[in-house]
Order: sequence, then structure tokens, then C-alpha cells
Amino acid sequence: MRLPIMKYGDPVLRAKGKRIAKADERIRELASNMLETMHLANGVGLAAQQVGEALQLTVLDISEVEDRPSTLKIDGREIDPVLAMPLVLLNPELTQHGETVLGPEGCLSFPEIHADIDRAEVVVVQAETLGGGPIKLEASGLLARALQHEVDHLNGILFIDRMNSAAKVSLGSRLKRLQKETQRGR
Repeated sequence: MRLPIMKYGDPVLRAKGKRIAKADERIRELASNMLETMHLANGVGLAAQQVGEALQLTVLDISEVEDRPSTLKIDGREIDPVLAMPLVLLNPELTQHGETVLGPEGCLSFPEIHADIDRAEVVVVQAETLGGGPIKLEASGLLARALQHEVDHLNGILFIDRMNSAAKVSLGSRLKRLQKETQRGR
């Protein structure tokens, strides 16, 4: 089922997600609906806050993006990232490694707004799967960027918070307009 995507200005986007104790049927259905919603919106990641749920749950799928390569290790084993997609992560905790790199980002909660954001080139994420088991991911490229973006969402941090001041100024009127439209529609 396609879920409505919360837009900038909705307070749930600033909420820190509640830890998920167990992946019950409600969480499984939410994850499935989030994947469908993300795919229909042509996104590569979606956090629970973006569909109105302040939970530590995110879904990712970079398999359709061919021009921004990624690497992935799962529990220490190198794997083709496309074969691991989609990812459903509960309670992810992220550690950044190495240099940061400036790269383009957008967000389904900010339609038609893009900016270059500085992110770590390599990240390690420890999380739980829908099956309840632990998983450790090490990623680079687009997948690393998407993981950082989504884990930020789970902690109430938006990609505009990571923009440099010049980008914020240049997007200021568009952001204010989006925020007003969201508040009017509530």
C-alpha cells in the first residue's frame, strides 16, 4: 500500500525514532508499505518518519542507480550491493570512516530540492533485520550516502541541516514555500 510521504514542515520529520523491540506483523507490514512507497516515488531510501511513524526503521534500494557505484560488505563478506537490495534496517547505528566527500542529494520529503552535501565516503552500520538478527554493513559510494541520509532522518536530522550556508541561502525561499504549503495542508 502506498503511504503518504511527509513533507518539510511536518513535525514528525524532526522526531527521533523510537527503538523497535521486536519486528512484529505491524512492523513487517510498515516496512513492506515503505518499500512500495519508496519505489513508486523513485527514491533510494525512506525512513519511517517520512511516512509519519517516529520509529527506528528505514528501507533502502540503490539497485536502479547505475551511474553512482557502491561497495558493500555484509558481516565482513564482500557482496554485490545490487544483490543485497532492498535493505530493511531496524535500529541502525552508524559509524563514519575515512574522508568526507561532497555529493548530490535529494529527499522525498523535499520535492525538487537538491544540494551537494558533505558525507563520509565509507560507513559501518550495525542494525537488526526483520528476522530479528543482527547485521553489520560496510558501505561506500551512493549506498554509504543513502545510509547516512536515512539514519539522520531516524534521528530527526534533515539533509538541509547538513547544507552549507550558501546552499541554504540559495534555497531559502523554496524551503519557506514548501514549509508553508505543508502547514496549510495539515
